[in-house]
Amino acid sequence: MKEPVMEEPALPPAPGEREHLSLALANSAIAMAGGHTVDLLGTPARANHWLTERGLAPVDAGMMEMCAAQVRSLREQIRSLFASRAAGLPGLPAAVMAINDAMTRVPTAPLLRWDDKTGPYRTAPHPTTEIVDHALAAVAADAADLLTGPAAERLTACGSTPCNRYLLRHGRRHWCSTRCGDRARAARAYARRTQSGT
Repeated sequence: MKEPVMEEPALPPAPGEREHLSLALANSAIAMAGGHTVDLLGTPARANHWLTERGLAPVDAGMMEMCAAQVRSLREQIRSLFASRAAGLPGLPAAVMAINDAMTRVPTAPLLRWDDKTGPYRTAPHPTTEIVDHALAAVAADAADLLTGPAAERLTACGSTPCNRYLLRHGRRHWCSTRCGDRARAARAYARRTQSGT
């Protein structure tokens, strides 16, 4: 029986997600009001859907729980490094090692093969059994580029509680969406009213 893929919450991508796969992955577990979390990678089918939507896996990849767990694990390592970068703190060595491991686990060039009848030829380095490794390598490389590039100065956590998403700040905007900006402004207005009323 095929597992249904639940719809994603109606949130627009956070600023920077369209340009950076790693930012989209970091934001794939969304904290919602009331203490709920929507995990866009929570099941193998959802993880496969997420990767397919970003051109990292075919629709019929047949993702297993072990592979989905690898994607979720990399997400947590990237979130750790983004939190460190945004706070100006050193990154955890284990998180840095996880990014480097994902990037170096797969070959990046077409491999040389040799057929007894036709001779040497080059072929794509990723047979279907390594789809997840290649997807993780692409996301990890993007995270490394983001963390070491000029956009790293704009990386920040959304400033609206309970949101847990990251974004690339534009100007003074510190919110991942209009919804979060409205919620933060409402919370500030409520705090001002309650302070002036006491």
